[in-house]
Amino acid sequence: MNGAHSLLATLTGNGIGVCFANPGTSEMHIVAALDQVTGMRCVLGLFEGVVTGAADGYARMAGRPAATLLHLGPGLANGLSNLHNAMRAQSAVVNVIGDHATYHRRYDAPLTSDIEGTARPFSHWVRTTPDAASVAADTAAAVAAARTAPGRVASLIVPADAAWSALTAAPAPVQAVVPAPPRVPEPAVETAARILRSGHPAALLLGPQATREAPLEVAGQIAAATGSRLYSPTQNARITRGAGRVPVQRIPYPVDQAVALLADVRDLVLVGAKPPVAFFAYPGKPSRLDPPGTRVHELARPDQDVPGALTALRDALGAGGAVPRRAGISRPALPGGALTPAKIGAVLSALMPPDAVVVDESITTGRSFLADTAGAAPHDWILPTGGSIGYALPCAAGAAIASPGRRVIVLESDGSGMYMPQALWTHAREQLDILTLVFANRGYQILRHELSNVGATAGGPRAEALMDLGRPDIDWVSLARTFGVPGSRAATADELARQVAAGLSAPGPRLIEVAL
Repeated sequence: MNGAHSLLATLTGNGIGVCFANPGTSEMHIVAALDQVTGMRCVLGLFEGVVTGAADGYARMAGRPAATLLHLGPGLANGLSNLHNAMRAQSAVVNVIGDHATYHRRYDAPLTSDIEGTARPFSHWVRTTPDAASVAADTAAAVAAARTAPGRVASLIVPADAAWSALTAAPAPVQAVVPAPPRVPEPAVETAARILRSGHPAALLLGPQATREAPLEVAGQIAAATGSRLYSPTQNARITRGAGRVPVQRIPYPVDQAVALLADVRDLVLVGAKPPVAFFAYPGKPSRLDPPGTRVHELARPDQDVPGALTALRDALGAGGAVPRRAGISRPALPGGALTPAKIGAVLSALMPPDAVVVDESITTGRSFLADTAGAAPHDWILPTGGSIGYALPCAAGAAIASPGRRVIVLESDGSGMYMPQALWTHAREQLDILTLVFANRGYQILRHELSNVGATAGGPRAEALMDLGRPDIDWVSLARTFGVPGSRAATADELARQVAAGLSAPGPRLIEVAL
């Protein structure tokens, strides 16, 4: 047995059975060990951002970490944007990053870099294991760090000689010691109960640990008993929603809409969430979205027992018998004619299968989709969290692997999709049940809006050229086929409805280019 065997045995022994990988020379002993240590499913991504994005999606749906396998500092750097998103999503991820052999570092070979320094801004925990004998304990520590509430990114750097060096004896199994999330103190619960009993307009802002089915039920009981509203942040990792489930309203992205939504809120209770802030600074507009004078109370921090805090608040209010409001079923008629965002939303609502997982990066096209699908069949909706675009196609791969038997629907903008289209190859290689809709408006439409929102002077032809995705147009159908995913193009609502129905009924991945 060598350090690589010890690494994989410790990962699998601690319940990590999936590794998303893009390895290189320094990781070859770990790659070789995959055939000698059972229990690890290894999924290849053709770009490191696909690897880290898939690990994020896996954690969002499985509720436990996957591992990644990355190649030195540049490989890690290629994956950082989706590690940023994973951190913001509170996703548990264990990065395994290969490094040069310890004795080779001093020669400053071409791929030498400060891996720890690169990892720290995008990780909660970073460690370099010094030798093969330390691999098991350090791997268990990485798993424990990743699984610490609410979910963290842990980065373990493994020098090549720590992987290939033989162990004199098989190490004893090392179990990760994961601390339980602390309970919320009673005074915080009592204060929140008093605020909600006051009769002032109040809202609960529910973070990602509070927007799953069970805690949403409890939040719904609190809302029914007190008249308070249920909101979620604009960027939330996963919302359980659809017919029969407690609805929660997402705070809109546009500042003016968000401010209007919160205008009369006087008491805001944070449940595993931060106070609402604008995505960017805009001249003449507030950074905080709640009105001045709003009384903000933190019921639970994200690292505390958020579902338990909701239950304690419900019990303190005597709301255990309250019946929460639930979304009704809505199956709109399939639309025809020219495509509009409202008609796309109607197609999704009418055809979405039960238990679907929607991964949304539709940006401007999809701003009404959550409202349009409120009464669709029960499903989970995954949203961008960190704002680093190109997350949806990789995230969908991980979500599909974590959710066998469930259909994954990707709502992707054409600009964002081009950041990591290599994920389509992984969809095809793993034969994942993913239907991708790419909204092809041939431009970075969000930037056209933002040019005005920030008060920049009207853009001329040079500015417009940076927001135009034409000349040449991207042929998404051909691109998908290149990666092994069958594709089609829909230019009308009728065509879209037929193609979505066909794509959802066929196994494996499909892509539809929605021409807007």
